[in-house]
Amino acid sequence: MKIVGLGGSLAAVSRSRAALVTALEGAGAAGAHTELLDLRELDLPMYDPDADALTPAATRLIETAHAADGLVWSSPLYQGSISGALKNALDWLHLLGDRDPPYLKDKVIGLISAAGGTQGLQAINTMEFSVRALRAWAVPYVVPVASAARVFDLEGRIHDEQIEEQLKMLGSEVVRVAERFAADEPADHPHECAKAMEAVATAG
Repeated sequence: MKIVGLGGSLAAVSRSRAALVTALEGAGAAGAHTELLDLRELDLPMYDPDADALTPAATRLIETAHAADGLVWSSPLYQGSISGALKNALDWLHLLGDRDPPYLKDKVIGLISAAGGTQGLQAINTMEFSVRALRAWAVPYVVPVASAARVFDLEGRIHDEQIEEQLKMLGSEVVRVAERFAADEPADHPHECAKAMEAVATAG
């Protein structure tokens, strides 16, 4: 089982990247092989549908995402939405449309946002639109990290045990549901929603 983390920001110290790494630790603890696609290090060019050839960065993104059993996306909240860097990466995934299966069909995706203020769901809601457009499935359990400056220190280390546990739970949930898809046992989403709401209530 391979779980790929996609996200972060272009900042040298990125709280959304730190949250993503923590979620991948949870996926690894659940038995998955993990890989991080850090948008700062990946250094993708702007998506150009008329480009004659793919850059190595774009090729790595496309092939790694297509080979994954599940993904975790993480974005900062910028102006009430996801970052331009993540949106650009998701635009590149449009090139998977001619694959078999196309796009990210039936892949399982976990969603994280990191916000400076008290809101965080706007970025997650935006990512959910892209999940559906790419024919994937978002796990109902999401982690919007509000007031992220209080959760991570200046070097990006997490110091809120409750948020750390929630992020690791998200990683393990992506593994669990991806395993069910791999076994041709599609997740019962109403049941999953109920479980996710129960987990949030317990954590809160």
